[in-house]
Amino acid sequence: MSTLPVYRWRLAPDGYATRRQLRARGLRPGGQDVAAQLERPRRRRGPLVAYLYRVDLAKPVRPMTPGRWAALAKANAARRMCPSCRRDAGYVIPAALGSCAPCAYPEGTA
Repeated sequence: MSTLPVYRWRLAPDGYATRRQLRARGLRPGGQDVAAQLERPRRRRGPLVAYLYRVDLAKPVRPMTPGRWAALAKANAARRMCPSCRRDAGYVIPAALGSCAPCAYPEGTA
């Protein structure tokens, strides 16, 4: 096992990018291993670490198919459905509440 090259913050050479930077270019890592890492020092804790991938080995992002769009819409609809009253809340129900606001706070509705 070889060690990864470590670069200081903002000093990585060209040809490397983080996942977010790849995504902004319409790319994905495509199964490649982490090629290097970036470290940003902090005063009281350990450094912030970002993993870098090679841009030349990155692949294009897979396009959304109609089936994937449908699955995503179904998942988002399930997050809006209140388990108590079985109605669409009109917003994503917070996990902390577990139900829509009228069900979570019945005394607040008059």
